[in-house]
Amino acid sequence: MCGICGELRFDGRSPDLGTVHRMMERLERRGPDHAGSHSDGPLAMGHRRLSIIDLSAHANQPMVDQDLDLAIVFNGTIYNYPELREELIGLGYHFFSHGDTEVILKAYQAWGEACVERLHGMFAFAVWDSDRQRLFVARDRMGIKPLYYRYADGCFRFASTSQALIAAGGVSADLDSVALHHLFTLHAVVPAPRTVLRGVRKLDPGHYLVVEADGRWRKQRYWALEARRPDRSLDEAEWTEAIHAALMEAVRRRIEISDVPVGVLLSGGLDSSLLVALLAEAGVQDLLTFSVGFEDQPEEKGSEFEYSDPVAERYATRHHKYRIPNSEVLDRLPEAVDNMTEPMFGQDAVAFYLLAEQVSKSVKVVQSGQGADEVFAGYFWYPRMLEETGEPLERFRAHYFDRDHDEYLEMVEPAYQGLDYTGAKIGRRLHQPGADEFIDQVLRLDVTTLIVDDPVKRVDNMTMAWGLEARVPFLDHRLVELAARMPPEYKLGSGGKQVLKSIARGRLPDAVIDRPKGYFPVPALKYVRGPFLDFMRDILDSQACRERGLYRREYVDKLLDAPESHHTRILGSKLWHLALLEYWLQRNVG
Repeated sequence: MCGICGELRFDGRSPDLGTVHRMMERLERRGPDHAGSHSDGPLAMGHRRLSIIDLSAHANQPMVDQDLDLAIVFNGTIYNYPELREELIGLGYHFFSHGDTEVILKAYQAWGEACVERLHGMFAFAVWDSDRQRLFVARDRMGIKPLYYRYADGCFRFASTSQALIAAGGVSADLDSVALHHLFTLHAVVPAPRTVLRGVRKLDPGHYLVVEADGRWRKQRYWALEARRPDRSLDEAEWTEAIHAALMEAVRRRIEISDVPVGVLLSGGLDSSLLVALLAEAGVQDLLTFSVGFEDQPEEKGSEFEYSDPVAERYATRHHKYRIPNSEVLDRLPEAVDNMTEPMFGQDAVAFYLLAEQVSKSVKVVQSGQGADEVFAGYFWYPRMLEETGEPLERFRAHYFDRDHDEYLEMVEPAYQGLDYTGAKIGRRLHQPGADEFIDQVLRLDVTTLIVDDPVKRVDNMTMAWGLEARVPFLDHRLVELAARMPPEYKLGSGGKQVLKSIARGRLPDAVIDRPKGYFPVPALKYVRGPFLDFMRDILDSQACRERGLYRREYVDKLLDAPESHHTRILGSKLWHLALLEYWLQRNVG
């Protein structure tokens, strides 16, 4: 719901409010409704507000509690804040506002660092404890809300986007070789704390940082996902009932905790369609729904209106459809890239950007179906991995990695070559304790690591670029914990997401439930030809690209000579990957 930033100095100098204001300027689109800053000794922080809960000035930020000597900047929504507020009132706390921000402040005062364990929602926040001269920075369990930081030059800076940190100064264009290996192997996923820029890091999901005014700091994990069967076994009907109840609660919370209307991004797939059905079941009337489509290519349709239209009709939603011509996709690509806090290869990034522009004219909050495929095993590669034999890493690598290590070495110049960093990292993540079966290991990895820096980050970036908050019920951490304990066959069955299909049966048209798994289609970025090919060729042949010395020209030329012959295992254009990273670097760091 906002953009946050700040600077804590430990070199004896006072923080520069000009630096904070430069960061705030880059965050304006995330929070168009109010701007504020606060300074106290070595600390200065800034905030851009998108007003969703407690629309009054009392909820503006930075929020300062003079009695407690605490100040906060917060991005996100706490869905259980009414209950926490009542509990804190019972402990003797008094409130001057009616939203969730002040609840976090009081919760920190009451329970210290353990306050994050009580928060149910999506969040990134920083609390300045003036008495202790300490900054407490936290990120939600699922990494829905972003938090970037830089620890250098005698200070700690943080912000909701990497562009805000770059605007503060001191961030070079030096690239992180390990992060690059992750980026090109995991289709743009760079697991925290790395980013492609050496000078910019991000806080891991389910973690917090404590930074002292003398420069000492520590990072702590407060949540981990267990994928083990419960002590009492449940049959399929019991599991379906439990998932239905948990999903209903997640959907209900995300419609009720708002002082402004909430819509739904209706793609035409099972997940977003099921959200519409459950909202209707919860008694929501006059629901606003939104769909976007693009031009067809010979190989693929550019819209899924044939599936989204019947859902909107069945539930009598106020439905909005937008058709985007290819010319507009290309014309608007620079804007979309400017709002990517990290390079994003997903072809639907521009789709979400253009859809969010239109949706933001009607509402400030939407529910979206991201996360269902990862939580409930909806992708085609999961059963393929299950059929493989051998070590978990090799079973995963064969069906997920965009390119193997040898091809990566063929792609980059020697200065950026190294070991198989991605294989090593994924192997460690898969072997972490707390998962009963191989597919449990895979889904846990996807939910806690890969999804964070692919669809979740993409949706947050592209919607917040238009002051639109996206809420993702399928990533409610209580629902995720429940689903992780479910036997895999109840997820993998029926071609994936069996339990969701069971819940949807009778609530949605069978054509929506039984259709093949679809993706947000932007065919022009998948089948690269015409003006899109010219656009990518200009980027990769540019002087800036050649002088950067990242790509080996033989590899670039091979892709340019046959752009439609080089796709990843998950159907992405390898040429688009190369062009997108270079274009992002040119527009953000030069």
